[in-house]
Amino acid sequence: MPELIGTDVLYRKWDARPMGAPAKAAFLLVHGVGAQSARWTFLAEYLADAGWPSYAVELRGYGLTPERPRGHVDSLRVWEHDVLTLRETIAAENPGRKLFLLGESIGALVAFNTVCRNPAAFDGLVLVSPDFKNGLKFPLSSYLTLAALILFHPKKTIPIPFTSAMCTRDAAYQAVMDADPGELRIGSLACLMSTLREQGRSKKLAARLGIPVLFLISGIDYLVDERASRQLFAKLPIADKTILEYPEMLHALSIDLGRAKVFRDILDWAGPRT
Repeated sequence: MPELIGTDVLYRKWDARPMGAPAKAAFLLVHGVGAQSARWTFLAEYLADAGWPSYAVELRGYGLTPERPRGHVDSLRVWEHDVLTLRETIAAENPGRKLFLLGESIGALVAFNTVCRNPAAFDGLVLVSPDFKNGLKFPLSSYLTLAALILFHPKKTIPIPFTSAMCTRDAAYQAVMDADPGELRIGSLACLMSTLREQGRSKKLAARLGIPVLFLISGIDYLVDERASRQLFAKLPIADKTILEYPEMLHALSIDLGRAKVFRDILDWAGPRT
């Protein structure tokens, strides 16, 4: 697995492996809250073997980023800025190639809103289990803490109630997640409040989407309310939109059992659009 590189914006890079003709596109991958760029190893290796380079941003406050407290970001717009900054690096290293943005969970929410606000930045969008509406069961105490302290202690972190078993049925990868200090189960009040705001804005921003989009929806999702994804998809005003569902799979399609089918579907969709 590649080491993290970069100075301000940290990211991992997987170069395409020799596969004859060079790929016509590169992917920028955006993980979700609690995750990190290393989560993309399965997908990135699959893309590399198929001749497609990929870059995975390490979102501030998570993974091995230096910002403290861990789990905090002032706003999801900070992550949007980092995605666009990394996009410039990718474009410089891949002249003439199309650029696809792919996000999972809250990373998919960030990816969607980023593309809607910056319609010329990317050529295609892939949303994996997008978090347009929360599906987690937060205790009442979390909502009371958010209401009472958001203005005075926005960096205060609270538990995010999900487990590795809620993300993937792959027991071996569950063990990897549980043992990895880069995997977090916390988020700051500012991060959570910004997520709610961005979820609300996505409905209005949807009218600006002008590039091909692929929705990938899990059949069993304990982290997000997938009904919101279907509703938003149905209202998108573009012709080139595709939605695929995986009835037996859990939220984190990129690390769940059966992920190879998901990866093939991504390339089957992206290939004709390069």
